[in-house]
Amino acid sequence: MSETKKLTRTLIGKVVSDKRAKTVTVLVERRVKHALYGKIVSMSSKYHAHDEKGEYHLGDVIEITESRPLSKTKNWVVTKLVQKAAAV
Repeated sequence: MSETKKLTRTLIGKVVSDKRAKTVTVLVERRVKHALYGKIVSMSSKYHAHDEKGEYHLGDVIEITESRPLSKTKNWVVTKLVQKAAAV
C-alpha cells in the first residue's frame, strides 16, 4: 500500500509580535491580480501560531502549518525557521 500524504496548508511569513506566551503573530503577504483592473496588489493576513519553546522572535521569517484549533484564535503551528532576523 502507498502512504497517503496529509493535505495541510503551509505558509511562510514574518513574525510581527512575540509578546504572548507560546504564541507568535505572523504576517503573511501575498501578491494577487485585481479582479477588475488587473493591477498586481499586495495583500496580507495575520495568523497566530503556536511556538511551544518561545524560540522565534520579532523579524524572523518562519514557516507555519495548519493544525487543530489550539485556542479561540490559534490554529497554526510553527514548523521551521526560514531566516533569522538581522541583528540591529
